[in-house]
Amino acid sequence: MSAIHQNLSTAISSSASTFLGYNNLKNIKTSNVSLPGRISGVVKCVSSPSAEKTAYKTKVSRNENLAKLQAGYLFPEIARRRNAHKLKYPDAQVISLGIGDTTEPIPEVITSAMSKRSYALSTVDGYSGYGAEQGENQLRAAIASTYYADLGIEEDDIFVSDGAKSDISRLQVLFGSNVTMAVQDPSYPPCRCPWVCDLFLVNLGYNLALVLYIFMDEKVELLNSPNTMLAFGNCTGANELLKWLRTVRICYLLMWIQVILGQTGQFQKEVEKYGNIEYMRCTPENGFFPDLSTVRRTDIIFFCSPNNPTGYAASREQLTKLVQFAKENGSIIVYDSAYAMYVSDDSPRSIFEIPGAKEVALEVSSFSKYAGFTGVRLGWTAIPKELVYSDGFPVAKDFNRIVCTCFNGASNIAQAGGLACVSAEGIKAMHEVVGFYKENTAIIVDTFNSLGFKVYGGKNAPYVWVHFPGQSSWDVFGEVLEKTHVVTTPGSGFGPGGEGFIRVSAFGHRENVLEACRRFKQLYKLSVFLSVIGSENRTSDLQVDL
Repeated sequence: MSAIHQNLSTAISSSASTFLGYNNLKNIKTSNVSLPGRISGVVKCVSSPSAEKTAYKTKVSRNENLAKLQAGYLFPEIARRRNAHKLKYPDAQVISLGIGDTTEPIPEVITSAMSKRSYALSTVDGYSGYGAEQGENQLRAAIASTYYADLGIEEDDIFVSDGAKSDISRLQVLFGSNVTMAVQDPSYPPCRCPWVCDLFLVNLGYNLALVLYIFMDEKVELLNSPNTMLAFGNCTGANELLKWLRTVRICYLLMWIQVILGQTGQFQKEVEKYGNIEYMRCTPENGFFPDLSTVRRTDIIFFCSPNNPTGYAASREQLTKLVQFAKENGSIIVYDSAYAMYVSDDSPRSIFEIPGAKEVALEVSSFSKYAGFTGVRLGWTAIPKELVYSDGFPVAKDFNRIVCTCFNGASNIAQAGGLACVSAEGIKAMHEVVGFYKENTAIIVDTFNSLGFKVYGGKNAPYVWVHFPGQSSWDVFGEVLEKTHVVTTPGSGFGPGGEGFIRVSAFGHRENVLEACRRFKQLYKLSVFLSVIGSENRTSDLQVDL
């Protein structure tokens, strides 16, 4: 039996943090969770009465900030609608251009280095245990020289991690509960998530899907809620479910951290916003860059460029204004450069290209979207020595303390892959991968442009931001899914500023992107003509030939 089978640790029960081990699963017997046999093809997780009540209560008070937690809505709702659609059309080829996960293989020059390092661990001379929490010095130096040459960022300014998500979570711990923050609107949900779902159920669904995928020879599909699953006959569907739920879990863990630490203030249901968060509107009208004259002062400014979801990269002039704004207000910019390698023009790839940025900014990045490391998990944070708190204490020293206390360092195998990434051959290979996705993006942009739509993004990011004026994002999402069997992402899920847009991801196999675009063209082939004659419902009578 493989190591993954033997080391599979847990599946979360539906009502408590009780665990279902491998041996228990094999015998389908537990004290807290029962998995009945298939009934009409449905496998359900059912909690026993003992798991629903606890007679004994401790004297430990609950974290009061958890009571105000509003968890994510966007991706669970997309998953629910997608799987309901597949039940309605079981023979349809559903294409996903919604999720932001890579699809192409990791270049061999990178996996070869990881394989070599992995094998070395089986030898006396090659074995290594705990490494430096900040990352291996050779990799830190290579990242500094590759991505920050001539920008004043040195080896000891780089902290290697298990991904940007984890580092942003650690930054929440670093800054504490008394800070205020600003985020772009629209923005990726970890920075702004006013919706109402339950991350616990997502964790449950993820872990149960993993268990079912490994131990049952059948396809698993999400059905209505994450603890109800439908069996279809082979394992391929479980991969899709795991991918969706893994992304959801990653997405909403960050928002949990902010709320749990008390940084967000109270959630205001009437406007679907948190009180301590300043929402910086970024729309076509302002060039996808906030009017800083209307933004109130906050301690922390989260800024992503190239942006997810709009695909827009801020210009040098715009980032200069942002740095100046931070200086005037004594704020710290947390700059997300996860898509920097996709930049095709002279837009800055790093905030540190802006004079004075080292005094007010730190940068978080990742190999995920360059090398396909979404599953490998490897990223970094760059914190200049010039960045200090109001009392003059260096931010990097406190972050180092957080890292050394809460983290044992990134996987040495992943770091071997990272070192290969920044080699000359690795950089060339990553550019080829990025180039592939950019070709996908160009195909999508050309398709929607040819149909008369206003299209944004795509040039400097693997996302296309398509405008449907006067229409609800969810309505457009539903129409596209119903008539083309293509999954996109409704823009309103990224914030109020995304209403009337959908995001189309370029992460997909070429044949799937081409087929999706063929379907888009067939659905909207009369859109330009109908818009000229004033039709308000351009596609109601159109049907796609699948």
